[in-house]
Amino acid sequence: MASTDTERRDDFAQDLFTPLPDRYDRLAEVLSMGQNGRWRKEMVDHIVPERPGLILDVASGTAGVAIQLARRTSGQVVGIDLTERMLRQGAVNVAAAGEAGHVRLVVGKAQELPFPDATFDALTFTYLLRYVDDPAATLVELARVVKPGGMVSSLEFLAPPNPFWRFWWVGYTRILLPLGGWITGGKEWRRVGAFLGPNISGHYRRYPVAWTVGAWERAGLEDVGLREMSLGGGLVMWGRRRA
Repeated sequence: MASTDTERRDDFAQDLFTPLPDRYDRLAEVLSMGQNGRWRKEMVDHIVPERPGLILDVASGTAGVAIQLARRTSGQVVGIDLTERMLRQGAVNVAAAGEAGHVRLVVGKAQELPFPDATFDALTFTYLLRYVDDPAATLVELARVVKPGGMVSSLEFLAPPNPFWRFWWVGYTRILLPLGGWITGGKEWRRVGAFLGPNISGHYRRYPVAWTVGAWERAGLEDVGLREMSLGGGLVMWGRRRA
């Protein structure tokens, strides 16, 4: 049953994102109210001081984070994503950024990473845990491929905990987000816009932030920290692989 649920979620994610790669980066800014770039930078800020030699970027999509990692560190970056079309656009973006020699993109699942234990000096993942059947098991798998002492950093959407901001966030995600997606990206992005708000709310009802911190720790990560971004619209987390 778990395998079937996982396959269903993987199929849904591919169906949702396959039509979107040529517009993904522009529309990601619209869907995050212009905050996606700032959130990504905050996530990468926790990796750069570590000076990692080999970095894994999970749910790499069109390689925006992978490119930033390549530019801001001297390490080699491997980006992995489930959706092949997103990675093809990512390869175009990597070449245009002049980072083809520093970034390699591969197709694969976060739940079943095709790498040996303790391969990478650091790892990032972006907007991932809402699309997997078992977030706790996925975190264990992510931690598995990181060397002891290596840094892990992530970015996810968040439902604002403050009731005032949550009220406006609900209005934005249920009304303006689908409308904005449709205006700027057509029916495919209207579908993403309509999906996003309820998906985020449902995820945190099931897996609150406190649970997520505990799941990081149970996966073998320590010194786990977090920062709520943009009045609680985004969540950056980081932690170090326990020795």
